[in-house]
Amino acid sequence: MNVYDFEVKTRDGKMESLEDFKGKVLLIVNTATGCGFTPQYKELEALYEEFRDKGFEILDFPCNQFKGQAPGSDEEIHSFCTLKYGTEFPQFSKIDVNGDNAIPLYKWLTENTTFHGFRDDKMKKILTPIVESMDKDYMNNGKIKWNFTKFLIGRDGEILRRFEPNESMEEVKEEVKKALS
Repeated sequence: MNVYDFEVKTRDGKMESLEDFKGKVLLIVNTATGCGFTPQYKELEALYEEFRDKGFEILDFPCNQFKGQAPGSDEEIHSFCTLKYGTEFPQFSKIDVNGDNAIPLYKWLTENTTFHGFRDDKMKKILTPIVESMDKDYMNNGKIKWNFTKFLIGRDGEILRRFEPNESMEEVKEEVKKALS
């Protein structure tokens, strides 16, 4: 099984096969418009602009599971992202990434990756107690811990790397470059 085995719902409610992205390097991200990491949209768009002509796509999945930080309809979220951050990468329908209602793509991503902890910075001090209050066993499972968790997928559809929300976007960029070469 790989990423191409999944279908996801577009903003307009249609199902799209991820096979449509076959042969491309993908960065799959669960996002939110009211999160402390929301400014990463700007960095994500810069990454997209730099590499999209080289076979790179960002797949954006808004998620409201983390303290209700993605309120609004799919269209309201899309308008916010395009107007405030100029995003042009594909944005899909709002989803759940954890729990019984998690979409199959995210069940696969979380079952096939490991959480290695948050990068040691000021956000770690903020995130850790919040995440621990929601999941006492958070260090021992692959569940998504917060918005802006990213998965790098190789051209073959296999998971190359998981990035937690507070990992450096420079690190993400370096790994994308490697995957594209």
